[in-house]
Amino acid sequence: MMLHKLKHIFDQFDHHAVFETSEELASGHINDTFLIKTREKPFFVLQRINHDVFKDVPGLMQNKVSISQHIRKKLSDRAYRLVLTFVKSKQGNSFYFKEHKDFWCLSYFIENCITHDIVQTSEVAYEGGQLVGEFLRLTDDFDSSKLVEVISKFHDMSYRFSQFEAALKGASEERLDNAERQIKTIQSLKAEMHILQNLKEAGKIKIRVTHNDTKISNILFTKENKGLCVIDTDTVMPGIVHYDFGDAIRTICNTAAEDETNLDLVRFNIDFYKAYAEGFLKEMRPSLSPLELKYLPLGAKTMIFIMALRFLTDYLNNDVYYKTAYAEHNLDRSKNQLKLIESFDNMGESLNLA
Repeated sequence: MMLHKLKHIFDQFDHHAVFETSEELASGHINDTFLIKTREKPFFVLQRINHDVFKDVPGLMQNKVSISQHIRKKLSDRAYRLVLTFVKSKQGNSFYFKEHKDFWCLSYFIENCITHDIVQTSEVAYEGGQLVGEFLRLTDDFDSSKLVEVISKFHDMSYRFSQFEAALKGASEERLDNAERQIKTIQSLKAEMHILQNLKEAGKIKIRVTHNDTKISNILFTKENKGLCVIDTDTVMPGIVHYDFGDAIRTICNTAAEDETNLDLVRFNIDFYKAYAEGFLKEMRPSLSPLELKYLPLGAKTMIFIMALRFLTDYLNNDVYYKTAYAEHNLDRSKNQLKLIESFDNMGESLNLA
């Protein structure tokens, strides 16, 4: 993106800083994110929100800001390091709108931090679990009904299957043939993958604030690998605890990147699972019901599955949702997640946390 355009957009926010340069932060499937370096620190993170995915950007920003402010009040002097802080536009909004659905938000850059795409130590897994658990604990008293549902039916399994079935009807013969094995695997797991949704709809599991995208790359760590901050709160919405536990496990316990094509490298790391669960439950165990605790492992399998389902659906739809680098990218992602499920199932009783 042209430098002068980024400078112009940056200058629409009330930051009192002087733009010097920028660099793209290549992370995430949906939004475009840039590090803005200014004459003096702190630096900033400027993000273009994908309006094709997020239809209600004002509502999305209301969620992000409300949750950040709620957490900040509880953290006091630690807040700057442990919660995202957003900068208002010069018009007093939490975002800047340009023509053609061009929405932007600005936050302070948290320095001296790192992210992980793949977990390599139990320490990182534990810290990630504790930080996500803390996020859920700190927002446990926030009325989730006040949050805007920024993506309708985001983790609704019936809805995701309806999208999948529609994609099957519209897919090309070539893509159907390429994905034949994955399609059969997805269909065989349909009943099991509806268990959590059925419990939720029956009112047996508490509806709470959930992050809904707790992959390990959305957690900032210090350079000493201590958990620092949960980021990318675009998908904060009402949900159940199993969503956040499961989505984190999906990335923390995969021994390879989510688009690794050598499936021999894709295995479920039970040691990282136990470390993450220990950190998570240190924060969350007192607020979980016995039923919630019992089904946390199924939450992990369900979230791995739903990503396999969504990647496969997007592949059948000719890649209209996720960014792809090549023609079979989404199919490879789906194969990867299904292999992770196979490895997960092989862990048996060692997955139990109750």
